[in-house]
Amino acid sequence: MNSTSWKPNGYSSVSPYLVVPDADAVIEFLVATLGAHPLRRYENPDGSVLHAEVRIDDTVVMMGQSGDGWEPRPCHVHLYVPDVDEAFARALANGGEPVAEPTHETGDPDRRGGVKGPGGTTWWFSTQVLDAPRHSI
Repeated sequence: MNSTSWKPNGYSSVSPYLVVPDADAVIEFLVATLGAHPLRRYENPDGSVLHAEVRIDDTVVMMGQSGDGWEPRPCHVHLYVPDVDEAFARALANGGEPVAEPTHETGDPDRRGGVKGPGGTTWWFSTQVLDAPRHSI
């Protein structure tokens, strides 16, 4: 019997995977804005990122640098943060472009805002400010 787990220790079963034109810029943005911790990095022969992973709180975000057959794909990633206004301000200070100022809409238990970061990913930050009602699906 194999003693290794079917997934790395501390990883969730689902992780976003970003294909971006400059993975190093995305990693730097996530470290500076959200305190991300780099976990793994594998390089192409030219030194560019083949595959990299960072941990943000309890989640691992994976990414690879775009190239032949791997076109960059802008996407949206949602994160809960302790203070949406602080995260939004840090994102702007680190080169993020504002998409939506943090606001709290009636009926929404979260205060949320978004920025576009390096590579075209839109990062949506939310902080729950009211207890969310529970609904069955």
